[in-house]
This record gives sequence, structure tokens and C-alpha cells, in this order.
Amino acid sequence: MSFFFILCANFSSSSESSAPGESSGYLLVHTNGGLNQMRAGICDMVAVARIINATLVVPELDKNSFWQDTSIFSDVFDEDYFISSLASDVKIVRKLPKDMSGVTKAVKHFRSWSGMDYYKEEISSLWEDYKVIRAAKSDSRLANNNLPPDIQKLRCRACYEALRFSPQIEAMGKLLVDRMRAYGPYIALHLRYEKDMLAFSGCTHGLSVAEADELKKIRDDTSYWKIKDIDSEEQRSKGYCPLTPTEVAMFLTALGYPSNTPIYIAAGEIYGGDAHMGELLTRYPLLMSKEKLASVEELEPFLKHASQMAALDYIVSVASAVFIPTYSGNMARAVEGHRRYLGHQKTVTPDRKLLVRLFDKVERGKLREGRPLATRVIELHKKRQGSPRKRKGPISGTKGMDRFRSEESFYVNPLPDCLCQRQSSLSTGTSSAIR
Repeated sequence: MSFFFILCANFSSSSESSAPGESSGYLLVHTNGGLNQMRAGICDMVAVARIINATLVVPELDKNSFWQDTSIFSDVFDEDYFISSLASDVKIVRKLPKDMSGVTKAVKHFRSWSGMDYYKEEISSLWEDYKVIRAAKSDSRLANNNLPPDIQKLRCRACYEALRFSPQIEAMGKLLVDRMRAYGPYIALHLRYEKDMLAFSGCTHGLSVAEADELKKIRDDTSYWKIKDIDSEEQRSKGYCPLTPTEVAMFLTALGYPSNTPIYIAAGEIYGGDAHMGELLTRYPLLMSKEKLASVEELEPFLKHASQMAALDYIVSVASAVFIPTYSGNMARAVEGHRRYLGHQKTVTPDRKLLVRLFDKVERGKLREGRPLATRVIELHKKRQGSPRKRKGPISGTKGMDRFRSEESFYVNPLPDCLCQRQSSLSTGTSSAIR
């Protein structure tokens, strides 16, 4: 008997597949964060619009984040397809009608990780006094679990089917994928070693004093980053730091990837450039990036827009033979979830906390690279390669918001909501659903 999974993101019964009823009003959404934080927020707001019976106005992208990106929705996403593909679920309009522009709006910070009761009762009650509700933020406003099946499936359809990128981004992304595949099956390495990441996390292992001071100044000067004093080595020992390029080189070698493995660097500008990439480049010379695969002229339309450049990396990462994130940020979680949705494609998630202990032993001469290190690294990662499993619930003992925060995000693992397990009998060729 063998088992496999199929996509089941469509409505599970005819009673759940009803078209949206008469709209109670309009939902305006101001998304926040980088590309993948906004993506998740948009998909959640599609579901919220369905729950509160709202007409969704095409969401406004964040223009005030660290990246200062001026892109509008249609620059990044295929607006026409987004509207038409969700028409049977939620009514979506491009702009708020003119006769609504001057009405008083209910501006709300929706409560984080909220369920059906909150939206059906507290938020829907606003329709009694308002025709327009404005969601001031979009991130993590909907619970990961304990929602009706039709709402969970709608989130999947919104995220993995309706919210595709704009035609120009899709075309450029396909070109990059084709050029990477010309080298053979490739690894997409989300090397989160950019200036903003290191400044935010306070991770300075292996950097010079001058570099560490520069990053601290950035953190101190960024008002919406609340934590200023960070112990870098403590962060690293807890697994809270991205792997350095040198650590990544040791990791890939230990996993057994040969030196001729094509690797796509899915990242912005690496902090310190070649000064910090030397060991990785020496071991894996086929290091590519969008800047190496495409000409300046080809990339020019996207260069000044961080979200559009991130979208190109997203496309190449989802299409890779293996995806390896060096940090569990929004991009890593989004790509992992998408790859699970597409058939549990291989995603190797480094155990950073245990890896840095091993790497430090190597540095102190207490463990050798080669078989001694490889044996331990491979054993550590046998069950960290994206194989099918149900989404993880909250950590035992956590309460309140910490309980929700400790759950695995819906968009990291859409199983079991949108992926149904089936078993097939090789002797009879029949299959039956397993609930």
C-alpha cells in the first residue's frame, strides 16, 4: 500500500461553494512588510472579506517599510487575474467607488490571529454604522487553525493560484528559471545575509568591529525596530541568526552536494560582498544570481523595486530542485509552503542551533570536516527535507498571544486543509481517500 497527496483546495461540498451574497460594504486594506508578508496578508484579507461579506478593494501595498518601494498592486501582481479568479468567492473592485470616497471609514487594527467569532461578531457589527472598513494592517490577522474548511481552502486558492505575479515579472522569472536549468538541477539558496537582516537580528559573528558598529547604527536609527541592544553570540547560540556564507559552504559539503552543483543565490546584496563569500565561492563556483543570469537591460524595469526583485527570487526558488533557506524569515516560510502545496518538493531546513555548535567544534579542532561532520549533519536533517506532515500546533504550555505565535503558520504548511492524503493499492489499482 502506498500513500500520496493531491490538491483539494476547491470547496469540499456544494453547500460551501455558494457565491458571495449581497455585499455589506467595502473592505480597504493597507498591507505591511516586505513582499511575502504582504502576500500572506492579502490572502488573509480575501478570506476576511468572505467572512464579513465585504467587497474587497484591491489592497494597497506598503510603501513605508525599510525598502521604500513605490510599487502598486498591479506592478507586482496580475490584478485582472486576481479579481477574475476569485469572483465566485469574493467580489473585488480596483478602487473604492467615488460616491464612497467621502464617507466616514471605520479604521481598525484587526486583532492578531483572530477566528470566525471575532470577525462575524465584532467586525461585522461595524456595518451597522459604516459602509467602509479600513484594515490598517494585514499581517497575521487570521488564525492559522480552527477555521471552516471552505475558508482555509479559499486562503490556498488565493495564495497559490489567484495571487500570481504580474506578466512582466512572470516572464522574467521564467527566463531566469530556464537559464538556471541550463546548468542542470539547481539549489535555490535563500542566503539571508543582507545588511537589513543582519542589522535587525543583531548577528555579527565573523564580522569586523567596524562592520558590527555599522549594523548597530542602522538598528539604532530604525525607529520601528524596537529591540536595540542585542548579544550577537547569544542570538547565534539559540539558532536565531542566519547562517553565514562560510557556514553554508560547510553545510552543503556535509550534505554531500558536489562542487559542480549549480546554486542560485536568492537574496539581495550580500553584506560585505566577496569578502564574505570567498569560502562558498571556492567550494561551489557555479554560484548564480539574477544579476549574473540577466543583463542590466533585462533587469532594469525591476531594479529600483525591492518587492519586484524579491518576486523574481521567489519564482526561481519555487521552481528549484532543492530549496535551502539560511533563516526562517517570511520568504523562507512562503516558499516552503508553496513547494509543499505543489507536491512536497524538497526543502532542506537547516537546524541552525545545532549546526553552529558543530561548526564551532570544527573551528576549535574538536571535530573534523569530512565524514565525522557529514555523518552528524545528515542525521540531523533526515526529517527536515519538506516531507509530508500535518501543520504543527502551538508549543505546549504557551498561553495567550504567545500560543498563537508559536504555531506553525498556515502558509508554511497547508496540510491537511488543502492537501488530501490518499492511498493506492498496487494490486487493484484502486484508491480511496483517508481523512
